[in-house]
This record gives sequence, structure tokens and C-alpha cells, in this order.
Amino acid sequence: MGVNVHIDSRYFLFYMKAIVLLVCAAMVLSCSSESVSPERNPYEFQTPENFPEALYTFQNNPVTKEGFELGRALFYDPLLSRDSSIACANCHQQAVGFSDPIHTLSIGVNDREGIRNAPAVQNMAFQRHFFWDGGVKHLDFVPINAITSEKEMDEKVAQVVMKLNRSKMYPEKFVKAFGDGEPTSQTMLYALSQFMNMMASSNSRYDKYVRQEGEVLTADELQGLTLFNANCKSCHATDLFSDGSFRNNGLDASFDKDEGRAHITELAEDLGKFKVPSLRNADLTAPYMHDGRFRTLKEVLDHYAETVKPSETLDPELKKGPSLGIQMTEDEKAKIIAFIKTLTDKTFIQDKRFSNPFLK
Repeated sequence: MGVNVHIDSRYFLFYMKAIVLLVCAAMVLSCSSESVSPERNPYEFQTPENFPEALYTFQNNPVTKEGFELGRALFYDPLLSRDSSIACANCHQQAVGFSDPIHTLSIGVNDREGIRNAPAVQNMAFQRHFFWDGGVKHLDFVPINAITSEKEMDEKVAQVVMKLNRSKMYPEKFVKAFGDGEPTSQTMLYALSQFMNMMASSNSRYDKYVRQEGEVLTADELQGLTLFNANCKSCHATDLFSDGSFRNNGLDASFDKDEGRAHITELAEDLGKFKVPSLRNADLTAPYMHDGRFRTLKEVLDHYAETVKPSETLDPELKKGPSLGIQMTEDEKAKIIAFIKTLTDKTFIQDKRFSNPFLK
């Protein structure tokens, strides 16, 4: 069900990390019950107490158990790709916050390499734009990009629908989820949205701390939170830890290789700008940045402190001090990283609802 991947020494650490995390997650799942509070419907979308309001149009596509389970199957099924070698889950693995821990750039059919790192899939219901360049404005249309991209699944939506209709399993699942009628592109996309909308990561140690649920942060973590609020929160705002904006964070001085947001808007003022990613589960979702150039959180902070490059679209937040970037000592970096690690949501990566339904 997976693609044959050639892993060189650059990805060895990511590969080993992925194996360890996947094994640990499997062990926990095998001996634990679903990580869902028993007093509520596990298939009903609820906005976490400390989150802003969701932006998805639930009035058009409310989550149901049947629709969710159909979307779950589709997410893990390589049938969506041209040669049945790539599933959504290839690039979005639960044990690492639905990111890809191995590849700097995404890998598609026939080992084709994409141009950007696969972003983590989490808290999708709260997002207004999707992908690093914001090229899609509604979650329902996100899977189309992956399905039709020649560097990813390299398939036509109509072909996927045809395969679903010919399947022995899917027609009945679609009837249960959406009533009478054959699988269609709309119901396929609705089902995938129902699954992804429920993937809310909101039970980290930080969440329990701010909701006063008995969690206590260490002195270093609390100092890291203070430093984070002073240096990082202008971009990684709210408890989503992203303001959803597009910013040039000084990775490059020219943008011939990847124009970023300007590829969509065709505006010079958007050159080199990419969507601010959430820092939730960031300790799990390496490699970092749109091109996966950094392998550790320390490398990320080193960039902001030492290697920010000037350009006309560089974010103003990185031009406030006596020099470009954010001035941080090594001790301050360590404490910010300690805080970021409190955003790891073990409940999310161990939740059986989001696991591969084809692995029993």
C-alpha cells in the first residue's frame, strides 16, 4: 500500500524517529481505550474551550459517524492515487502529528519529489487558507490538489470516483454516510473533510495548564512561555499558535526557486511569503519550514537569531531590533523549546479514531 522510498543518510535520523514513534504509538493504542471523553459523542465536532471559533461550513456538511468513518477509510486508502501506491496517510502520519518525518520534500507516485514539505494535518476546521501558499480557501477542496498533482497522486478526480463505484466496499459506505446514490466527487470530498475536521489537537500539557485542569508547567517551561509571548506570538498567535497569515521570515534573499504566496496572488509584495504554521506538536513534525531545510527546533531558533536574510518583503517583526531577526541567548532558546514541547498532544497522536482502519 506504500510507495517505494529511497532513503539516504540525510533522512536516517528522521526514519529512525518515525519508526520509534510509530511503534510507541501502536503499543499505547493496543492497550488503551479511545482517547475520547465518554460523556460526549466522539463524532460530534466541538470547539475546544481555549480555541477561537471554527471557520468550516458545518451547516453544509455536519460530521456524522458514518461520514467520518468513510473519510477515515479514504484518507488511508491508496486507491485515490493513479497507481494505488500513495494514500493521504503516506505524507501525514498520526504518530508524528500527521506530518512526514522522513522526507524534506513530499514524495508522490514513482518517487516523484514535490517542491515543498508536507504540512501537518491538524485543527483544519479553524483555518481560512490551506497549503504553504494559501492556494485553497476551503477544506473541501484541499484533497483535489493532492489527487490531481502529478508530483503527488497523479490521478483525475473522475477516475477516483469511478474506482469508488467499482469497489466492493465503498458504495455501501457512501449510502450509509450520505443516503441513496452512488459515490460522487462531492460526497467523497465531504467525507474527507468530516474526518479532517475532527482532527483537533487540543489536549497538550499547555492546554490543560491554561484550562486549569491540574497541569503544572516547570519553571523553565513558564519562562519559555514568557519568552515565547515576547518574541514569537506576533506570528504564532492564539491557542492555535498561528495567526494564519503569510510572512517572509528571512529564509532567502531571492525567490526564483519558490515565490511562495506570490505564486497565487501574482503580487510582488507577496514574494517569499509563506503561511505561518501552527507550533502545535512542533516537537514531532520535523523537518521544518516550507522546504524542510531545518531538522531541529534549535536550528529554527538559530535561524531567527543569526541567519535572517534581508529582502524587500521581509516581515517587519524581524526588523525591529538593532540587527535583523530576534535576539536570543542560548539559554533563552532552550527555554522556548522547553515551552514548545508542552504543545505536544499525546492524546491526538494516540487517538484510535484517527488510526488506520485497514490495520487490525
